[in-house]
Amino acid sequence: MVRVYVAGAYSADNVMGVLHNIGKGIKLSFQVFKAGYAPFCPWLDYHYVLEDVDEELIVPDFYNYSIAFLVVCHAVLLVPGWENSKGTAAELAIADDLSIPVFDNLEELIATFPISVKPI
Repeated sequence: MVRVYVAGAYSADNVMGVLHNIGKGIKLSFQVFKAGYAPFCPWLDYHYVLEDVDEELIVPDFYNYSIAFLVVCHAVLLVPGWENSKGTAAELAIADDLSIPVFDNLEELIATFPISVKPI
């Protein structure tokens, strides 16, 4: 199964912006999943934050965890609006160093990595 790292903005200047970014990331990740791929969705990390009542986790913990998945992915798919995300820029630099192809839309990803078996 093709592993796809879905990358885009997470942070924002306000809570509503963060929630909007989470929604966009999860929506695209779900579309990737429905298309028959194995997406990594960093926006689901909010569940860990909700569980971390003692606030033991710090931002670098999430970065390191995400990069551990990025380096084993076959492709990166960008969420529209990623351009102002410092984190996404760093992820793209890593993808470039590892020659992991980057796609701006799901259609390009599907054309490059066609699924031979229709998903259930």
